[in-house]
Amino acid sequence: MSMFFFASVYEKSGKLNHASSGRAEREAVPYLFSQRIRLWMILILGRILYHTDMKDLELNAIHLSYTSPSRWLQPLGRLLARLLSAAVGLLCMSIALAQPSAPEQSLSFDEWVEGLRVEALGLGIRAETLEALDTLEAPLAKVLEYDNSQPEFVQTFTRYLNLRVTARQVERGQALLDEHSELLAEVQAKYNVQPHYLAAFWAIESNFGSATGGFSVLQALATLAYDPRRAQFFRDQLITALRILDAGHISAERMTGSWAGAMGQLQFMPSVFFSYGVDGDGDGRIDIWNSLPDIFHSAANFLSQSGWRGDERWGREVLLPPDFDFSLTGVAERRSLEAWRILGVRQVTGADLPVAEMDASVILPAGADGPAFLAYNNYRATLAYNPSTFYALTVGHLADRFTGSGPIQRMPLNEQAMSLADVKELQELLNRAGFDSGEPDGRVGRQTRSAIRAYQEHQHLRMDAYASKALLDRLRSEQK
Repeated sequence: MSMFFFASVYEKSGKLNHASSGRAEREAVPYLFSQRIRLWMILILGRILYHTDMKDLELNAIHLSYTSPSRWLQPLGRLLARLLSAAVGLLCMSIALAQPSAPEQSLSFDEWVEGLRVEALGLGIRAETLEALDTLEAPLAKVLEYDNSQPEFVQTFTRYLNLRVTARQVERGQALLDEHSELLAEVQAKYNVQPHYLAAFWAIESNFGSATGGFSVLQALATLAYDPRRAQFFRDQLITALRILDAGHISAERMTGSWAGAMGQLQFMPSVFFSYGVDGDGDGRIDIWNSLPDIFHSAANFLSQSGWRGDERWGREVLLPPDFDFSLTGVAERRSLEAWRILGVRQVTGADLPVAEMDASVILPAGADGPAFLAYNNYRATLAYNPSTFYALTVGHLADRFTGSGPIQRMPLNEQAMSLADVKELQELLNRAGFDSGEPDGRVGRQTRSAIRAYQEHQHLRMDAYASKALLDRLRSEQK
């Protein structure tokens, strides 16, 4: 989802299953391999003899359902054909399972695909569905190029927001809200998610369905799964995509999405589709590529299950007092609206904060000199869709604009973008000064922000944890 769920379900640094290494693993491989081969032989032969779907054969105990003797007495020619098919499958397995689980890059792509086919068969996916794997070509260079690319500059909040919230986008969103008001009201009644928020997600994820990505999801996921860096994550996503095909929701040809495998007008990763997709139009399929009922029901279902509250807004822009303690900022710091009012936080108009039993966090996307926001529970639900601060704030603001609210009042006038080289140098200087920002990588993550805040506290600066050119210049001058 907008690399949400690419972002929101995948991050380069997390959720990877790395194979363990060492002598114990090496000694265990032959035993595990032999056990797995025996198990797969039982499963495949069981399927041949009993015509039982593979998912009905449990790995810990095979429970056979005897029906009539005729099922044991298949014509000899048919049985031999099935046994030959099983032999071919076992040969493919020997290629896949003989590997110690992680270094799949040592296989050719075709060998890797055959190993995947065997795994999918064992999980109960039909052989006819797996014919879609026959269309896979060598890993796509374009996908790997996107995956390995790094922008020259770190995007500022101002630029991020301005690219996604335009007068034209606001007008189009308002028109579509009117056009689909009946459907959206039905979805709101069922899931308690307000229409203007659904429209905002729809706008940012796929420009109201006009930009869903033109990559084959199977080919993109196979390319990324074959690459050993995040192999397990993308292999799991690919298996789930095959399950979606097997269930008949979409054809392989029409299963298109982003280079990272995010699908349809919601940019759901396959695992998200599988867990939260809803057949909103009652046709027996979940189609987030073309069916607006399915799209809106699925998005609302995800948000509802992520804790969305239909009687609350996402948050609001606020004014901070001159003596505000910036160490209190960040999504982890939650206080009641009354507590923030006592600390001097006010609405951006200068009015008192509303009286409500709600917790909120102060968010500073552009540092102490940029806008400040009080973020409520629905902001956190948005982070479940995509864990980016910029994304969550932009969804909330765009939804506000759809209902007639104005622009953000305190956008920074001269926000300077830092290059990746600048950020890497900043991290190196922080480390040298004794503030651990981790391995310098040019990315402003949690550890870098923590190091910045610790440095700011030590230097009696405003503790906004913001990576800026001014901070870099200060560190440079201190370490000359």
